[in-house]
Amino acid sequence: MKNEKKENVSDENPLDQSFWNTRWQNHETGWDIGHASPAITQYMAQEPDKNSAILIPGCGNAYEAEYLVKNGFTNITLIDIAPQAVELLKNKFVNAPQVKILCGDFFQHQGHYDLIIEQTFFCAFHPHRRNEYAEKVASLLTKQGRIIGLLFNTTFEKQGPPFGGSVSEYQSIFEPYFDIKTMSLCYNSIAPRAGSEVFIHFIKK
Repeated sequence: MKNEKKENVSDENPLDQSFWNTRWQNHETGWDIGHASPAITQYMAQEPDKNSAILIPGCGNAYEAEYLVKNGFTNITLIDIAPQAVELLKNKFVNAPQVKILCGDFFQHQGHYDLIIEQTFFCAFHPHRRNEYAEKVASLLTKQGRIIGLLFNTTFEKQGPPFGGSVSEYQSIFEPYFDIKTMSLCYNSIAPRAGSEVFIHFIKK
């Protein structure tokens, strides 16, 4: 995939806070597209409840949060494991009281949200944690809560991150916890990812 820098990961090089913080410190952020994903902003443009409690895990530079703030959303929580990223976010959103910024491990996070936005987080941790991710997302969502966003529908040549996957794999992971309303080829991906992403819209069972 163009612009998707690969990093070999082993037991000696785990995907922990140190790993991701080093990536930020070295400006090795090939996942960063420099703006909010068009697929996500177009979906959120139709969201009627500006007061929905929204979580963006593994948020990075949180361009989607910038879009949400500019468009009147009032209850946004960002979480990232890398302290370097969190410091950048605190500066970015210093005048945005509607944005709560947390430094921590998503899998340890506690809270209640109406909507979770997925954007290059699911692909960033080891695939053996994907069932745990689906269960965790469901536990954080309120009744009839939703997760929307993008997942890679491709196999990468090298060991991740990012880690790829397929629709059939994702169905088996998410169906125990969610009604799958949408999981289809994304028609408005950014050019380097065209044809390799699916847009998801799942509703908690």
